[in-house]
Amino acid sequence: MLTFNISYILATRNRLPFLKITLEKLINELLADEEIIVINGNSNDGTSSYLKQLYIDKKIHCYINEPDQNQAHAWNKGMLLANGKFIKKIMDDDIFCFASIRKCKNWMIEHPEINICISNTLQTNLQYSEQINKASRLSYFLQWQKDETSCFTFSDVYILIRKEALSFTGLYDTQFRMIDWEFSLRCSFLKAKIGYYTGYNSLTVDTPGNITSLSTRRVLKYEAMIAKVKYGYPGDDAEISIWSNLKIALGLKLQWVQKNASFKNNNNSSALHEYTDLESIYNKLYNILEHENQKTDFDFIC
Repeated sequence: MLTFNISYILATRNRLPFLKITLEKLINELLADEEIIVINGNSNDGTSSYLKQLYIDKKIHCYINEPDQNQAHAWNKGMLLANGKFIKKIMDDDIFCFASIRKCKNWMIEHPEINICISNTLQTNLQYSEQINKASRLSYFLQWQKDETSCFTFSDVYILIRKEALSFTGLYDTQFRMIDWEFSLRCSFLKAKIGYYTGYNSLTVDTPGNITSLSTRRVLKYEAMIAKVKYGYPGDDAEISIWSNLKIALGLKLQWVQKNASFKNNNNSSALHEYTDLESIYNKLYNILEHENQKTDFDFIC
């Protein structure tokens, strides 16, 4: 029996500076009908003891501390443990508007046929956090809705999924690195019932050591080839790859700087500590996202 409305699931490994900010915000915003589940990939930066204390203090509902095969494996654990009617992924380094997420949840309760709700998003880079970009998949959603294309892609940063829908969509494919990319193609190809919220559930922050920045163009090209065969996806490079390629380029630049400075770290944990004003940066970003969602009335499309 599902005992919560929303399960917030979070997978992390050696990202404690970001994790503390994100979990503190989530804990402060949490409602009685919501739960927090954290999957810790056997971190060695103090994350394990931090989560243990949060659990003892009853600030989080469940946590696991064990190695993962990959990020899909970690996120799948979280989804299987979820006791909520709806599942919301929380990335340890991104910004979320919980009021917007709950607005989507309420809309999905009113529309029980909807499996997934996605939204627009904002984007930035930690190093240049004053530069905020807007991103939308609405035009591709509308093309898909009109059967002009068999599938389309969207990020899971802003996705809210009904847990019961997992029996139809399946979990994340553990052979993929860009797991949300494949998941979105699969869900849309299967004609899952998807709704679109024109507001902003999230603000994506590119940071040292995240999955996309550590990916390579070769990996993305290989995964794109698989998707083309499985789902007949032609690609829409202008809208998708420009942000991924930017993050890859910045990630490669960071690796070059670290290498030439004889700088080594574990999962970029040392790089994270270089941002002494991290909390201040994130507070500003939370305010930006909140302000953006107050500008106008947004709509749901299905």
